[in-house]
Amino acid sequence: MDGDGNLRDKIREAVGALRREGVGEPEAGIILGTGLGPLAGKIDARAVVPYERIPHFPVSTVESHDGQLVFGSLAGRSVAVMKGRVHFYEGYTMKEVAFPVRVLRGLGADVLVTSSAVGGLNPLHRAGDILLVTDHVNLMGDNPLIGPNDDELGPRFPDMSEPYDRTLLALTEQISVDEKIPVRKGIFVGVAGPNLETAAEYRFLRSIGADVVGMSLVPENLAAVHGGMRHLAFAVITDACLPDALEPVDIRRILQVAAEAEPKLARLVERVIEELPRRGGVG
Repeated sequence: MDGDGNLRDKIREAVGALRREGVGEPEAGIILGTGLGPLAGKIDARAVVPYERIPHFPVSTVESHDGQLVFGSLAGRSVAVMKGRVHFYEGYTMKEVAFPVRVLRGLGADVLVTSSAVGGLNPLHRAGDILLVTDHVNLMGDNPLIGPNDDELGPRFPDMSEPYDRTLLALTEQISVDEKIPVRKGIFVGVAGPNLETAAEYRFLRSIGADVVGMSLVPENLAAVHGGMRHLAFAVITDACLPDALEPVDIRRILQVAAEAEPKLARLVERVIEELPRRGGVG
């Protein structure tokens, strides 16, 4: 994406194409990760657009990522839902990985909700737990904001004192109590992948304060913060990554755990969207 045109022009072109497909102005953008695509079934869809039809949009090569943008309503609120994401390890640049967030912002979304399947580093957490991300450590070795900055898209030096919106975190915690769906809170560490980590690497990641590890989220968060979006990130712990009891990863089991968590996560997301403050401070 670098060197072949202006980023703002690419966003404008993608937004224009989506408008022609019937995509309106969403209040929130939602990005669904591994095994969590069925949440899109709760959307009263008005438009479904394959990523291939969106100019400059990266297309996922990963199993379980459908590759569609669904626009419609959830809990009576306007949303744009991405069924599947792309990852740095697929060979895309960080700017390309972050581009869908730019497009969601360009469509009008000022809230971003994401989900990810992650490995658990905290021995007090279990596979199947839902975790609210409160902060992150970027060990992916790159950043989508590197390069010339477009001040119309965001500031040169975005402040990261609150990368995950505290008001949305507090709202979600209260909803989890109301719905009797337990949630954890913790720190996400982003790595490039695609290989899983060694026992020594898991030990290191835990020692720097991380509770979960994954191969996504960070570039999306950086683009969201840069663009002035409020970000709420869910992580589903699909396997325990404890260095002294490490077992080979079973991808089928990871997908199964993510799918089992999906109904609870879907309910939380639905309630959060329902209770988002109305634009203009109403509701």
